Amino acid sequence: MVLAALSPEDRAAIQKRTLRTLMVGQIIGAAALASAVTVGAYVVQDILGDTTPWGGIATATATMGTAVMAQVLSRIMMRRGRRPGLQLGYALATVGAILAALGAEHRSLALFMVGLFMFGNGQASNLLARYAATDLAEPHNRASSMSRIVFASTFGAVFGPLLISPAEIAGQDWFGWAKYTGPWVFSSIVLLGAFLNTTIRLRPDPLVIAGGISPKGTVKLPSIKEALTIVVATQKGRLALASMVISQVTMVAVMAMTPVHMKLHGHESLSQFVISLHVAGMYAFSPLVGRFADKKGTHHAVLAGASVLVLATVMSALSGEAALILFPALWFLGIGWNFGLIGGSAMLLESVPDDKRVTVQGSADLMMSFCGGLAGLSSGFIRKAFGYHLLAASASLAAAALLVWAFYAFRRMQLQSSVAG
Repeated sequence: MVLAALSPEDRAAIQKRTLRTLMVGQIIGAAALASAVTVGAYVVQDILGDTTPWGGIATATATMGTAVMAQVLSRIMMRRGRRPGLQLGYALATVGAILAALGAEHRSLALFMVGLFMFGNGQASNLLARYAATDLAEPHNRASSMSRIVFASTFGAVFGPLLISPAEIAGQDWFGWAKYTGPWVFSSIVLLGAFLNTTIRLRPDPLVIAGGISPKGTVKLPSIKEALTIVVATQKGRLALASMVISQVTMVAVMAMTPVHMKLHGHESLSQFVISLHVAGMYAFSPLVGRFADKKGTHHAVLAGASVLVLATVMSALSGEAALILFPALWFLGIGWNFGLIGGSAMLLESVPDDKRVTVQGSADLMMSFCGGLAGLSSGFIRKAFGYHLLAASASLAAAALLVWAFYAFRRMQLQSSVAG
């Protein structure tokens, strides 16, 4: 079965089934990822002490796992299709969650870090699933199709953190586990569900039907450097990558240290609700963001994202010990990230030829996640040395730089259009 042989009705039916399957996987995967990442810094503090500057290493390690495996899984998809890549990602994430649970239980930082790195495969799969939604989509509907997958994460990501306390209590009362072991065991069970959903229901493979695979021996796959060269060859490609990277860096740096900041000021019981609201901002408005990007253009989406990120980080920097200010600040942080991710990802697809789209997706996600991982790692040291307010202020400068870049790129595009007209 190939795309050219399909009627418009058959193509639409397969696309609808693909989106439903990917959305279920997003809900399941997001629930696991959000619930576990929320307590990641607490496990590190439990092992190294509450005042350790290494609190951000939990988010950084998981994000580094996402960065490395985004490229690996993308190359598997280029050879064999979307389903094998997503299957492997969810399977490795399941194993990683189990190892993280063992590390938390036995207070082994090394084992916990190994588990977190493998756990990052789940986020890599969730991120690459948004591209799978565009394989059979019409060009003018790519942002909207992508946004539906991101939106599906809302349900799992919002309710996942709310299940932390029940998972902790169940683990302690029923099995005698350490406090933070239960959420990781819960995540492993949930990620197994995402693996089974992909294995059973993602048929036929959308990338195979679209003719986007290159079986081994037919075409040499480009290196990461070659793929990134394709991305940065155009002005639009550079801005697309910058939007994805800066949005991720800004979001991860502030989000990773917010629970730690709140705990140190006696608001640990509220942190899960702040993160839950933050995650709602990350995903809940995705359909609107996708339609906005399709209708107004990806430049407008990137501009909107940068503007909201500036607002969010400034509010975070000014929050002080007032936990209530962090509720809207982290909510806006999620919304800004959503605009930056969807706008940048859709712009990336616009900036390269169709036959190069799969080639650049993994490399772009690698850069986004790698830089996010560095931000997560350094955030703990910045907070320790200078305070949470200066960490957030640094993030606001990065968001402001993206805003200026996007504005001037948009103005250049308008001038070029007027000259051409």
